[in-house]
Amino acid sequence: MNHQDFAQVWVHTWNSHDLEDILSHYSEDIEITTPMIAMATGGKESSLKGKEAVREYWRKALDKFPDLHFDLIHSTAGVDSVALFYKSIMDKHAVEVMFFNEDGKISRMYAHYD
Repeated sequence: MNHQDFAQVWVHTWNSHDLEDILSHYSEDIEITTPMIAMATGGKESSLKGKEAVREYWRKALDKFPDLHFDLIHSTAGVDSVALFYKSIMDKHAVEVMFFNEDGKISRMYAHYD
């Protein structure tokens, strides 16, 4: 996989706000860990497991932030993984590290914010 091509498609998909298109990049057993989950749950959780849980979380996020827009700054490649550095919501910078399964779907994702 070319990480630069993936990064462009991923950012474009998120900026479209099409939840099903966004979710098409992720496996059914996706696990995401992000400080944004901790903020949304009052610190009770920082991870979600499974596409249905992630779908509900992202649906609420897209509703809450109708002007959500990501600007890609840089991408890097690892072993079965990519890291994307981008400008996120609330003028934050984010790094997301995504790990891919054998089907080329994201199975784990860790987000970091400044």
